[in-house]
Amino acid sequence: MKKVFMLMVVLLSVVASYAKGDLHIYSVNNKEGKITPLMIEKAFVKNGFIIGINSDIHAGLTKNYGESGFKIYNAISLFHSTLSLQLLEEQADAGVFVPMGLAVYQTENETDLHISFVSADAQIKILGKETKLLEEVESSINQVITKFVPNARHSYSEESLNETRKLLTVYSLNIKDQDWVESKEELEENFEDAFDEAGFIMPSYFDFSDEFGKGSPYDFYTTYSICNMDVIKAISKVRPEAVAFAPCTTMMYKKKGEDKIIMGFSAVYNWLSSAGITDTVSTVTLIKAQRDFEKVLKDVTK
Repeated sequence: MKKVFMLMVVLLSVVASYAKGDLHIYSVNNKEGKITPLMIEKAFVKNGFIIGINSDIHAGLTKNYGESGFKIYNAISLFHSTLSLQLLEEQADAGVFVPMGLAVYQTENETDLHISFVSADAQIKILGKETKLLEEVESSINQVITKFVPNARHSYSEESLNETRKLLTVYSLNIKDQDWVESKEELEENFEDAFDEAGFIMPSYFDFSDEFGKGSPYDFYTTYSICNMDVIKAISKVRPEAVAFAPCTTMMYKKKGEDKIIMGFSAVYNWLSSAGITDTVSTVTLIKAQRDFEKVLKDVTK
C-alpha cells in the first residue's frame, strides 16, 4: 500500500511539472524601487535585442482614467537582432511575434516587481507550427532576465483555458495584375486611418524588407505594434501579466511570386485563454477589440 501511495505521489509530481501555463513570470523584490523598466530595456539591448517601444502603461492609465493601481506598469516590445530575422525567413506568420511583448509591473501594494512574456510553446500553439527558433528566442530572453536579476523567482501563469476559436487571425488582399508597390502604399494608408478611427494606437512600426538580403522570400515584410487602452485597463485589473500580449503585433507581407498581401495578428482569444481571463468586463472588452480589429482588416482587404 505504501508503494502504491509513493507511486501516486511521483505521478502527480510529474503531471504537475508539465501543467505549466503559457506565460513565463519572473518575480523579484523591488521594495526600494531600484529596478526600473529602463534598466530592463538596457539589459536587453546590451544582449542583442532591438526595442520597439517601452510604453509606460502606468502613466497612460493615470492620464486616461485617473489612476492605474500600479507603481510600475510597462509594456516593452522587442525582438532579437539575428534570431528573429531568421524566424521571419523560416515562417512568415511568426511575424506576429516580431516584436513580441514583455510586461513589467508592480502594483501599489506589492514589494515584488514582475516580468512576464509568452512562452515558446504558447507561440507555437498560436502559429500551429513548430520551430526551434522560437525556443532559441525564448532561451535568450530567459538568459537576459536571469543575468539581470539572478535572485528572481521563476514561475508560470495558471494553466491556460481551452479555446476552440482560431488563435491566429489572417486576411489577404488579392492584387493580381496590380502593381504591388502601389497596392502596398494604398493598403498601409487605409490600414493606418482605419485603426486610428477605431480607437487603436499605433506606437511603433518595423520594415524588415531590406534586412533579408538578396535571398529574401519577400517583396516586403513589415510589422506594426498596435494597442487599445480600454483593453489594457480591463485586463490590468485582473491579469496584469497578460500585457505580455501587448502591443499586439500585426504582420503585413507579400511573398515573391504570389499575387496577394497577407495581414494578420495574434487573436485576443489568446489573452482569454493564456491568462485565464473569465470576468465579464475583460471578456466583453477583449471580444469587442477582436471584432473591431477584424473589421479593420476585413475592410482594407476587400
